[in-house]
Amino acid sequence: MTTQEITAENFESVVATQGIVLLDFWASWCGPCRAFGPIFEAAAGRHPDVTWGKVDTEAETELASAFQVRSIPTLMVFRDGIRLFSQAGLLPAAALDDLVQQVQALDMDDVRRQLAVQSEAEADAPSVESSS
Repeated sequence: MTTQEITAENFESVVATQGIVLLDFWASWCGPCRAFGPIFEAAAGRHPDVTWGKVDTEAETELASAFQVRSIPTLMVFRDGIRLFSQAGLLPAAALDDLVQQVQALDMDDVRRQLAVQSEAEADAPSVESSS
């Protein structure tokens, strides 16, 4: 499996699908991004059941901004449209493989329940308003 270019136009259709999606936010001028690229590509070959996408932060500034990418490379992992992981920095191959295995092992029904509880708690929390 090879990686695919992710843009603002195809982001939703790629990430909202069932399954696991790993995104590498990168830029051509970034040394650590160039070092991580081959690791990411090789992992895509080892895990063909996962969708592997690359977001060029120079070309896709609105996507980088929407996800508050402040440092590159940044790796994000989605499963069934839910963002589960986001971390700046280069991951070694073994750590990347381990991350894929951890995401594959997740009980997504449990993840959805936890998100619903968290969302409910946030909705019930008193709002803090500033007084001027």
